[in-house]
Amino acid sequence: MPPKNLQKNAKFVATTPDLQATMSTKEILYGKNPAELATICAELGMPRFAAGQLTRWLYQRHTEDPMLMSDLSKKNRELLANRFAPALSAPIRVSESKDGTKKYLYRTSQGCYVESAYIPDGERATLCVSSQAGCRMGCKFCATGRQGLQHNLSAAEILNQIVSLPERERLTNLVFMGMGEPLDNLDEVLRALEIITSEWGFGWSPTRITVSTAGVVSNLRRFLDETKVHLAVSLHNPFREERKEIMPIERAYPIHELTEILRDYDFTHQRRVSFEYIVMSGLNDSPRHIRELSRLLDGIKCRINLIRFHKIPDSPYFSPDDEAMIRFRDTLTARGIQTTIRASRGEDIQAACGLLSTENTTKKEA
Repeated sequence: MPPKNLQKNAKFVATTPDLQATMSTKEILYGKNPAELATICAELGMPRFAAGQLTRWLYQRHTEDPMLMSDLSKKNRELLANRFAPALSAPIRVSESKDGTKKYLYRTSQGCYVESAYIPDGERATLCVSSQAGCRMGCKFCATGRQGLQHNLSAAEILNQIVSLPERERLTNLVFMGMGEPLDNLDEVLRALEIITSEWGFGWSPTRITVSTAGVVSNLRRFLDETKVHLAVSLHNPFREERKEIMPIERAYPIHELTEILRDYDFTHQRRVSFEYIVMSGLNDSPRHIRELSRLLDGIKCRINLIRFHKIPDSPYFSPDDEAMIRFRDTLTARGIQTTIRASRGEDIQAACGLLSTENTTKKEA
């Protein structure tokens, strides 16, 4: 069943550059929590109970235009409308794969582009959301990393990818595995997660949400302590020197420091940790990589998700054939690590994150 509180009556504003410039002088109401809404109501001389009304309009009815909030007085609606600008906007482009995957492109308040991927699979429907426009991690196998970091998304811009999705009522799961590094924008990601999982917000169960990280160790404990959602770690190579070659973050945050932190947490009940492993032929798929993975992850209750490499332009990397993927999976499983091969989706529409936004950014700069 889809999570509750995703009704059909969300109100969106199709923004243009001129409108965005006008709105930039105003605050954004969407993305504020009940305490912040209560402070706003007090500042504007509105009754205390109005904060609850605002919360329901924003996160249960997904209506951010104060003039549509019919249970507020006309005076208070006008006060809010004069101070706050809309944040929600529909996607500007969609690409659909023959397997049903859809890739949506959004324009941010700063004129950049971010992507979300909608992935239907039987009764399950997953949305892969972005947390940054671009990314500063610089992973060699990722199209987003080639853009560099353009800006952090606000909580409203993260939530907009969910709320404005045409298929939002079908959603059963969320993964923060789109553009950007979620733990590099932790404050806004935590704010978005609070709204998504709170009873006063969207009302989602944390067990329906997974957040990915390339290994920003400095923010990992805070994330684990302040949320109950699942964690996915982008690993891709267990050897420090080899991982540094494809993932520069390894220089600042060695992967062994991350695994040591994970050993302090319980992943045996409702919360899971998984390790994402993009398999690149001849680079990270040898027997010695399997042995090192087993050593690195020893004592951590986890799963490894093997992912076929999605080719990106001018990349020297290639995906192994099916037989090699199966052999890699079965050998890890035999060593006691639950290992799966993730089905490739949306390859005909270049569903790997960063490709669509890079294309639009290039067009804008041309």
